This record gives sequence, structure tokens and C-alpha cells, in this order.
Amino acid sequence: MALETRTRHLLALRGMTGEQLHCLLDKAADLLPVVDGDVAASDSLDGRIIANLFLENSTRTRCSFSVAAQRLGAGTVDLVGSTSSASKGETLLDTACNVAAMGVDAIVLRCSEDGGASMVAAEVGCSVLNAGDGQHEHPTQGLLDALAITQHLGTKDLTGLQVGIVGDIASSRVARSAVFALTTLGAHVTLIGPPSLVPDALASMCDGLEGAGRGHLCVAHDLDSLLGQLDVVMMLRIQFERHGGDSVPDDYRAKWGLTEDRAQQLRDGAVVMHPGPVNRDLELDSVVCDGPRSLVLDQVRGGVAVRMAALLDCLGAG
Repeated sequence: MALETRTRHLLALRGMTGEQLHCLLDKAADLLPVVDGDVAASDSLDGRIIANLFLENSTRTRCSFSVAAQRLGAGTVDLVGSTSSASKGETLLDTACNVAAMGVDAIVLRCSEDGGASMVAAEVGCSVLNAGDGQHEHPTQGLLDALAITQHLGTKDLTGLQVGIVGDIASSRVARSAVFALTTLGAHVTLIGPPSLVPDALASMCDGLEGAGRGHLCVAHDLDSLLGQLDVVMMLRIQFERHGGDSVPDDYRAKWGLTEDRAQQLRDGAVVMHPGPVNRDLELDSVVCDGPRSLVLDQVRGGVAVRMAALLDCLGAG
């Protein structure tokens, strides 16, 4: 099912309606058998060219977009920061406009500038898909997180679901997109971590957003008191490269890491997530990351399907 009102870009999840989210999640769910190799790949984007312009490091997102494009029959061009002219001082906008002038059909952009994807989308004539812009948003990650949860539960209605997002929220575009997607679908989200990484002001992130059935957002700093109430625990990577670790307490693992002992305090059926890469045995113990509660690889699997759905939608082939 395609969106009734199609947009040529995917820049953010903030402001996206429940209907729009449901349409993308339905399309992604339909594509999971293609990801698994159980259904033949589509040629819906045959003849199209997707440029992956990644000016920040990435493994899962960049590979996932490439696999998604190729599953749909599109050709791909990969440009990374160290090998692009951005390393010579070229501006983001100049780089993107030059790539667009080569006749590509879409640019998948990861950059360090907040709002960089929107800035590029305003200037180029092709579709732009935001693969993470600064500390702003990472919309396909938010969608794949929602897909992993809805697939696990067997429903797109997350009304009343208790989700805890734990860790470096202040630096996290992943957390922002997850909050917008999950609260729109009805989940109640609590941002958890030390005040230096989870300032109380983040509780206002959804202010101004409307929609019947929207879940609420709050901030807390004591993980142990909440463990038994959570249905989903999403751990985040400590982004040392963004703040040098100055804001990370020395006792971070002791108070906020999802250790094996803490995981045993989770309610029956509660699941654990992480967008990767994982700082194992810091924010998440290996035995938990690889254990039966973990949806980490389901997130990766769903990421290909979500990015296939996003490409189809943006390029009018869905």
C-alpha cells in the first residue's frame, strides 16, 4: 500500500502521521520475504541510480541502503567522506549538487550538519533520503526500530507499550526518530540515563505534535527502578566522538549498562534492542546482546526492508 500523498524525500519522522507510518511499515513488512531470499527480488527500480553520499562513517546504514537498492534493480554509487571532495574542503551543498548534476535519481545522505538533508533537498532535483544528519534525525532507523517491534508483537498498534531508551540521548539522532515514530504509534517512551546525557529538557521533544492516541514522553535517570515496567529496552551507543566522553560518568556501566543481572529483572516477554555499533560490556553485555531477548539482528534485517520501502516511495515506484 503506497502513501496517498507521496513525497519525493524522506527527511524526518517528526510530524509524520500514523497513517503514513503504517503505510511505510506495511510496505516494509511485505518486503521482508525478499530480504530473506524467499521471494524473488523486484526490478521496480531498474535503470535508476542511487548515490550513497556518506560523509560520516557507517556500516549498517550504508550497506543496508546499497542492498535495498540492488534488491530493487537499481544501480548504486558509493561516496564516502574520506574519498570524496569533502575531504578537500568542498561544502556539503556543493558535493551534493555535483552528484545530483550527474543525473542520479536519489541521494542517500549522511552528514554531520543538523538539517543537512533538508538543506540539500531544497537545492537538488532528485530525491533525498536522510541517512542521519548531525544530531537531528535518522528516519529509516526510527522506522526499522518500529518495524522490529511491530513484527515481534504482531501488531502496528503500540498503544500503552512501555519503551525505555537508555544512554546517550543528547547526542542521538536515532533516539529522536525512534521517539517520533513510537509515540505516534501509541507507545509511551521514557528516556533514561545520567543527567549529563539525558537532560530533563528532552521531555519537550514532542511538544507541538498532535494526533489521537499519541503516546507520552518523559525523562528519568534511575534505570533500576524502571526495569520491571518496560516492554522494550533500547540501548544506545555512547558517542564518544561527539563529546569526547567528558559527559560520560565513570560509573556508567554500573548504573545504566544493561548487564546480565539487570536483564534478569526485566518482565517476561520484554525485548532488548540496540541500533549498533555496540560497545559491548559497556552499555550492553554480550550475553544480553546475543541472548533470546535480543532483537538486534531483527533490526538489521528490517533495515533492508524499510530502506527498500523508502526508496520505492520516494521514487514513485511503490
